[in-house]
Amino acid sequence: MLEPDDNLRKVAIAIAAHPDDIEFMMAGTLLLLNEVGWETHYLNISSGNCGSINLDSTQTETKRLEEAKKAATILGATFHPPFSRDLEIFYDSSHLRKLASVIRLVKPTIVLTHSPQDYMEDHTNTSRLAVTAAFSRGMPNFDVKPPLKPIKNEIALYHAMPHGLMDGMCQPVKPDLVINTTSVFKTKKQALAAHQSQKEWLDISQGMNSYLESMESISRNLGEITGSTHAEGWRLHSHLGFSSRKIDPLSKALGLPAV
Repeated sequence: MLEPDDNLRKVAIAIAAHPDDIEFMMAGTLLLLNEVGWETHYLNISSGNCGSINLDSTQTETKRLEEAKKAATILGATFHPPFSRDLEIFYDSSHLRKLASVIRLVKPTIVLTHSPQDYMEDHTNTSRLAVTAAFSRGMPNFDVKPPLKPIKNEIALYHAMPHGLMDGMCQPVKPDLVINTTSVFKTKKQALAAHQSQKEWLDISQGMNSYLESMESISRNLGEITGSTHAEGWRLHSHLGFSSRKIDPLSKALGLPAV
């Protein structure tokens, strides 16, 4: 198993579909990377405009933008603004050029994103966009928006667990890497609680029976794999097209056995 070079940039970005997705499945890992000196970035592709039964779309966007910025601050991550809307995250050139520009701006070594298999298309399309945006990072003939020069750094992509820990056909999805997040769970929960507008929305629209309890249940289920109280799970994407050899900077940064 090959280890990454020590001179890889200590920069990670979490790329999710909606405000609060990072907090559900990725925030503990971001916090742990922050603790060991990594620069972290936070991006939700969608504004979250459909996430309300009381506010109109514009009001919802404004509210959720405030909440996401607060959550990113709690996580110690640099906030990047959304550039799409709920149920409009499509795998197309418009979204891809914008996300690829963010990748070139941030120059990450670690990209955290959704599972390729999940219960809704915004999540799966975000996963596909993140993969291709990272893949295109060094291509001078692929125009990004806003324009930025291609970059040469190697990247490792990690896919989070899907909601419910199963794919859209109710088949279980198992992680390659499970990270004990017990030490940062309180802060992770605080970041999720910053999305106050979502409690009523998720309870009514998706029957989550308290979004905080739902997140905690997933966290505890993953923790059982490693004998910890809380955990997050990841699957490492193929290195082909992303690095010259197999690298696992996430495991190395956190002192875990390589995947």
